Amino acid sequence: MPRIRLTELAHARSGDKGDTANVGVIALRPEFYPVLRDALTRERVKEHFAGICHGEVERFELPNLDALNFLLHNALGGGGTVSLKTDAQGKTLSTAMLRMEIDVPEEIARLAAAG
Repeated sequence: MPRIRLTELAHARSGDKGDTANVGVIALRPEFYPVLRDALTRERVKEHFAGICHGEVERFELPNLDALNFLLHNALGGGGTVSLKTDAQGKTLSTAMLRMEIDVPEEIARLAAAG
């Protein structure tokens, strides 16, 4: 199976509320959603954000939007007003998520490469 970055399959948005970061991952094509749904488990996302996310990762499926939403608890050093982190508001975590690499079927890799 080919291994590709999420940036080839999805776009993402992120933000925060207190010490919890919110990362939404939206499939670029409907065909990509099942691959994202299967690959982006709570455990895989927690592993990807090791050293950043010190709490639980919650996952919400939004199949009508071909999207997944993740809450990364205890990920912002206490939040914007108390954290010493450079990005205490989680705005760059969407870019960090899109750097994750996942294994995909050949057909999906071809579709992704075709744009």
